[in-house]
Amino acid sequence: MYETIITEVRGKTGWIILNREERRNSMNPEMLRELIKAIKEFEDNGEVVSLVLTGSGDKAFCAGMDMGGGEAMQLGPLDRHELQRTFISLLRVIKELKKPIVARVQGLALGGGMGLMCACDIVLASEEARFGTPEINLGLFPYIIMATLIRNTGSSKKLMEMMLTGEKISASRACEMGFVNQVVEKEKLDHSVEQVSEILNSKSPAILRLGRRAFYTMRDLDYEQAMEYLSGMLALNMQAEDMIEGVSSFMEKREPVWRGK
Repeated sequence: MYETIITEVRGKTGWIILNREERRNSMNPEMLRELIKAIKEFEDNGEVVSLVLTGSGDKAFCAGMDMGGGEAMQLGPLDRHELQRTFISLLRVIKELKKPIVARVQGLALGGGMGLMCACDIVLASEEARFGTPEINLGLFPYIIMATLIRNTGSSKKLMEMMLTGEKISASRACEMGFVNQVVEKEKLDHSVEQVSEILNSKSPAILRLGRRAFYTMRDLDYEQAMEYLSGMLALNMQAEDMIEGVSSFMEKREPVWRGK
């Protein structure tokens, strides 16, 4: 079905695998279009509760935009601008997802690949993973992904250093800066991703959707607006059938049976 990615359903988890290993899973126009399509298809799949995004092979999660040739390098200025907007559309589609998405990072996550990773809700990385924004070395700057990166770290000075120097950072450093949730041994990465996915899949799909949307909307509001918005979201949550089921199952000391409503 796809030329640049692989999609699989494993239990209640939809997997999207960037499949350009020979190009370190870098993104070209076709991959951007296919990623948007695959994410929307999983969003509409009622059997899928969560998503995992990863890259094929061990060398890279995603090395950013493909600067080595192909369709992207043949575009004129205006068409290249539209390509950039396709990447923005991808980031927006991820933000508006109704389901949580986990990034499984092995190898390199560079430039747009790091931005793609940071657009995910949870990031698990192997100890060997490396991160960076090398655009400065090409006479560019990571303009688009800056909006995503700054929202994933509390250290704007360290982020600026990374963007200005183009140097890579380790997985442990990325974790310290807030870009990564967990760093695990390479051999344990798949197990850790499966554990997190199982936890997510055990929750109410309806409340995952409401809570995820509330978080990203609230994040960009000032304090007073955020409090008013969250008050309304809580009132909406209280009307959900899954809230009643959650309280009932807790009182009855049994596992909840979520209906996603």
